[in-house]
Parts: sequence; C-alpha cells; structure tokens
Amino acid sequence: MAERVAAAVDLTRSTAAATAAALASGHVSAVEVTEAHLDRISAVEGAVHAFLHVAADRALAAARRVDARRAAGDALGPLAGVPIAVKDVLVTEGMPTTCGSRILEGWIPPYDATVVHRLREAGLVVLGKTNMDEFAMGSSTEHSAYGPTRNPWDLDRVPGGSGGGSAAAVAAYEAPLAVGTDTGGSIRQPAAVTGTVGAKPTYGGVSRYGLVALASSLDQAGPCGRTVADAALLHAVIAGHDPLDSTSIDAPVPPVVAAAARGCEGDLAGLRVGVVRELSGEGYQPGVEQRFTEAVALLTELGASVTEVSCPHFEYGLAAYYLILPSECSSNLARFDGMRYGLRVGDDEVNGAEEVMARTREAGFGEEVIRRIILGTYALSAGYYEAYYGQAQKVRTLIARDFAAAFRTVDVLVSPSTPVTAFPLGERVDDPLAMYLNDLCTIPSNLDGGPALSVPVGLAPESGLPVGLQIMAPAMADDRCYLVGAAVEAALDDRRGHPILADAPALPVA
Repeated sequence: MAERVAAAVDLTRSTAAATAAALASGHVSAVEVTEAHLDRISAVEGAVHAFLHVAADRALAAARRVDARRAAGDALGPLAGVPIAVKDVLVTEGMPTTCGSRILEGWIPPYDATVVHRLREAGLVVLGKTNMDEFAMGSSTEHSAYGPTRNPWDLDRVPGGSGGGSAAAVAAYEAPLAVGTDTGGSIRQPAAVTGTVGAKPTYGGVSRYGLVALASSLDQAGPCGRTVADAALLHAVIAGHDPLDSTSIDAPVPPVVAAAARGCEGDLAGLRVGVVRELSGEGYQPGVEQRFTEAVALLTELGASVTEVSCPHFEYGLAAYYLILPSECSSNLARFDGMRYGLRVGDDEVNGAEEVMARTREAGFGEEVIRRIILGTYALSAGYYEAYYGQAQKVRTLIARDFAAAFRTVDVLVSPSTPVTAFPLGERVDDPLAMYLNDLCTIPSNLDGGPALSVPVGLAPESGLPVGLQIMAPAMADDRCYLVGAAVEAALDDRRGHPILADAPALPVA
C-alpha cells in the first residue's frame, strides 16, 4: 500500500501520459492519484493561489467511479482517472463559477459547459476551478477579484494571464492537465512564462457552449499541459463539433495525438517554416530573442526549411484587438445586471431597477473590466462605430490576408510566444498599455482564428525564467502545431532535459 501511495506522489511530478499509463496498468488507482494531487494542492496553494475552488469530495467521488468502471472491465478513455483543473470561466454544474469577478460570487451553475461535460464523460477527475483575470481581461492574473496567482518559478512574479491559474497549477504540480481559454493569448502567454505547453485550437474547433463570453468572435477553450503529447491528448478529448454552439465547426478533429507522436521522432524534413519578421526586435528581451534564435536553428537541424516571412499588418493587431474585444465585451457583459443571478446591490422595489443595476455593476466589476466596457461602448456608439470598430474589423481582415499569403509559401509560422519573461507582481498592473503589450505576439492568431501553440524552449540566461516558442498554422491544421512543438520538445529533452520537469525549482511542501 505504501508503495502505491509513493508511486502516486511521484506521478504528481510526471506527465499526464505517464499517469494514464500507470492507471491503465493498475499500478496506481484513480483515488490514489487524486489524493496525491489534493495533498500537493494543500501543500503549495498558500504560496501559489492557482485555485479559486477545490472540489475535493467531488473529485474523490469521480475517481472512485473511474476505479469501479476499470475494475468492472469497462472500456475507458485514454485519460480516465487523470486529474485536471478547469479555468473558472467555464460553467460547472454544482460548483462555483465566478470568472474571477465579485459580480458572480457564489453563483452555482445548473449545467456543465460542453468542454466540462466531455472531460467528465472521458473520466478525467476535475480537481477544481482555477484563478483568472476578471472575465479573462488581463495578462497577469492580477486583475482577479480574489487576489493574484503567483508564478511557481518565482513567487514574486506573475504567471501570465488571463489563465495564470491554470498554467500555474500545471507548473506547480498541482494538476497534470488544465483547461484554459484564449481570447488574445490567455493560454499561450501563461504557458510561455510558466514553462508549460498551451494551445489555442482553431476557432470553432472546441465548443464555446458554457464558456462565459468575453469576446465571442475571439474566445476559444484549449489545453494546458507539461508536454506537447499531454496537450494533444487533452485537445482530442475536448474538441469536436457541438450542435449547442453555432460557431462550432462540423468537421473531424485534426489528428493532433498522432502528430505529436510523429513529432517526437524528430524528423521535420520537407516542412516549411516561416519566421515572422514583425514579431521580433525592439521591445523583446535579449534572453527571449536568444532562445528563439536557438529554437529556429534547431528547426533547421531537424530538417525543416526556414525562411523569413513578412506579415505587414501584424503591427496593427494590438490596436485592432483592443477595439474589437472591448466592443464585444461591452455587449456580452450587459447580462450581468444584478437582476437574475450573482451579486445584487439594492432592492429594485425600493431603489428602482436601473439603480440596482448601476450599484451592482459598480460594486461587482473591477477597474479593468469597467475600463474595457467604457472603451467598447464608446467604440460602438453612434457617430464613432465606423471610425473605430468598423476600421478595426477591416484591419482584422488584412491580418487574415497576411496569414493566408504566408501559408501559401510556408506550412507554419513561428515567433516568440511573449516579448518578455515573467515580470514582477505589481510592475505593470497600473500601466494598461504596458500590460497589453504582453499579448503582442499572440493576438494575431485570435484575430485570424487559426491555431497556435506555445512550447517551452529553455530559460532566459539573464533571469533563469522560461521562454516559449509560438507555432502558428492555418485553420483546422492544428496537427501541424503539435508536430513541430513535439519535435522541438523532443530535441531539447535529448539535450538538457525537459525545461519544466528537469529545471523547475521546488516549491515549499508544507
């Protein structure tokens, strides 16, 4: 018994694939693995604050069901019994969903998002809900109404955002897998600064039903993991057509698991890689540039042909995004009015409905959310719509054309995932423009809708903090991202050990 418990504890620092194999072989049980991860959460959560809600009892009950099914000889999915954390922007039946906001404090949804439903159907064990910037508006998880998450590599630094809780949970060995959402980089940017793998699937490739909307034309749920193979396994579980989502693509899921396996063989012969000229240079940390340059050289060593590609309208992506996103969020967040669910300040019979709405929103929304609602409402207002929102949509079209032109000559595009490594907590929280610049590299793929993945490529020499390589592909060619990411990862594993599994500093255990 002690040996099985020790094995389960060891698996908390391993991969989801290794955990799944140990479960399938009977070497450990789902309950033992879940208990080990709950113990890890108890040990480090005080330092990291990755979770907003830990559902220990429900997780153990789910693990017992998996063990019972396995004992009965039922056919189970490849990740059955593997623990997972879920970003608190996806609704969960019987479990709080706050979106990191006071305005939804205490709300218990009556249904599961399609992504969560698919996780449960596949036998994954949901450990709880992870911290995030309020309504996914932020790049550091400092805009959460419930306090910031800290980067496991350096507890005085940010874990990225808006999905810093999901990335930090994986990096801190609290969960082998997590689900995030990516509107302008909220999966890839946290992955880059925490040394984990994060993928934004093709828009429409993963259902948005039950994903609390920030910007409906940009939001996309996706996987977070410690390896490219782990992310691919989770991608395959949550992806696929959903009739409950009108933007869901009715097409087969790209063969991401097979692509990751093929990439591990380390042969990229015949693959054409384009280095985006506009996503480097001034404003990029030297250590980020150094590791990116080394990763590009590695791609050549693996057999890929590498050329520089210009995407001239990418430089306008940040400006266009910060008109389109606020416009859509000002519309989507109008539903939070204190009249139907969540926070309610005042009594409409005494104060009147309009005053209740105003008081509730003033008390419930944080400064960054209010800032973006005001920007979006202005951009959509009469007399300004075409000058701001309309022009931003035209720029979005030009960016999509840049991608289309690039993909006529190359198979994938690459860039750094972020211009800088994790910065200190508090450094940019009062400087919105500096904060927005963290998503400079990731925003174009959201505007285009194509898939993109961040994979760790080592540590910046000057800081000892993780650096990510971003890989972008055409719509529904998600498998190309996994192919290239897995090849780079495997080559780095051979040379110096996996950047997170080998190099991550140990967190306090008590």
